[in-house]
Formats: sequence, C-alpha cells, structure tokens
Amino acid sequence: MPTIAIVDYGMGNFHSVARALKAAAPDADIRICNVAADIDAADRVVFPGQGAMRDCMGTLDRSGLRDAVVRAARNKPLLGVCVGEQMLFSRSEEGDTPCLDVFPGIVTRFSGAQFADRLDSAACDATPGAMLPAEGATATEPGASALPKASAPSPVDSLVAPALADVFSHADERLKIPHMGWNRVRQTRSHALWEGIPDGTHFYFVHSYYAVPAEASLIAGETDYGGTFTCAVARDNVFAVQFHPEKSAAHGLRLYRNFVDWQPN
Repeated sequence: MPTIAIVDYGMGNFHSVARALKAAAPDADIRICNVAADIDAADRVVFPGQGAMRDCMGTLDRSGLRDAVVRAARNKPLLGVCVGEQMLFSRSEEGDTPCLDVFPGIVTRFSGAQFADRLDSAACDATPGAMLPAEGATATEPGASALPKASAPSPVDSLVAPALADVFSHADERLKIPHMGWNRVRQTRSHALWEGIPDGTHFYFVHSYYAVPAEASLIAGETDYGGTFTCAVARDNVFAVQFHPEKSAAHGLRLYRNFVDWQPN
C-alpha cells in the first residue's frame, strides 16, 4: 500500500486533492502532512498550491516544509498542482518572488503582448471565465464530475481575488484574466501520467500566471489561451500541471491514478 503525502503548508485545496486521490486510488494510504518527517517518510508526494505567490512561498517557509519538498523532488515521485507547479520554478514575476528552483524558468502573467500566435478557437471551446457546465453532462464530457459537489469550483477556490480579474486583447479576441474554465491540453510528449488520457482532453483551469520553462525538454503539455502556454512539465521523478486534476472529472482522476502507479526510471 503506497503512502502518499499531500503537503499541507497552509495554502492549497488539500482536502479536495485528498478526496480525488482516494477516489482514484482507494488502495493507497493518503495523508495530509504538515510535518517534514511525514513527507520524508512517504512513498510519493503531491504538492498543491493556491493563492498569491509571495504568500504561498512565505507560508511554505514559515511552515518548515520547504526543504522536505525539495528533498522529495530529488528522490521520489512528486506531483505539483496549480500554484504548486509554479512554485517549482526559479522565480515568479508575481511579487518578484524567488521560488524553489527545482525547474529552471519563470512564472509570468497572461498579457496579450506576450503571445504571438492567434487564439486557436477550436482548442479552447470553453467560454473564458465559465464555471461548471450544465448539470447532466456525462463522464466523458467536459464538466462531468466524478467527485462530490463539495470539490466543485467556487469563487472561494479562485486562485486570484475577483478584484484582480481583467481582460487582455489579442487580435480581435478579448480574453478574461484569470483564465477560468475547461480547456484542451495538448500532450507534447509521451509520459506515464498521460496513460489512458486522450490527447486534447479538457482539464479545468483557474489561474492568471503560468510557467515559462527555460528548457523546452521540460514541457509535457500545452494549452491555448490567446496563444500557447505550458500547462504541464516533467523531468525524472517530478511531474507538475497548471490545471486542477481534482476538478477535472474522470480524466483528472485517471491522472491521479497514473501518479499512484508511476514508476520513474
């Protein structure tokens, strides 16, 4: 029975992640951990995050868990989720915040000036800013939920306060910030965590910032929102995603199950 530690440093939707992991892998021992020794002892680690980057990094440092997360990224399977993915990079432009430097690169904010390519409307067919779709969707459709309603997105779960929401213009498109809703993920290379998940599957996003890896080899998935941005990165024993698997219905659960079964080389 694998032991999976969800890092609880005080900033993240830890209970939603735990419910999803338990649904995806009922045979696993899922623990929400706020003690470094418990993270060190776990077989696998999930590192979620939510909130402003400076607050997240400051809270992580005060929790005493920073070194445990870095150690896990060096020697055991680790899955970063949303701001947890961003925190693995070198620096964030949000508050000019130094991060964990597990991956080389920066985290930057959506801006029309940063995208050179036109929005591919066929790859982003969820209305920007939309919440959950109408009730009654099937498990294979965007918006179908295999989780309790308590884990559905709500304004409280937003990673950016409503007062910060705005728009940017790209060509003749006006796109909302934060990027919120279902969007297609293009798998840029094969990986064990994509097993059984079709290329182009919809996942649920809520974010205003995104990671820009310094090395193209890190990129495992991309999404279009006024242009292409990285939404999944992978190297050795670490995989991290910008979207929320725990809010992404059956395919989100499959990604968590794949993580539980993953045996990095």
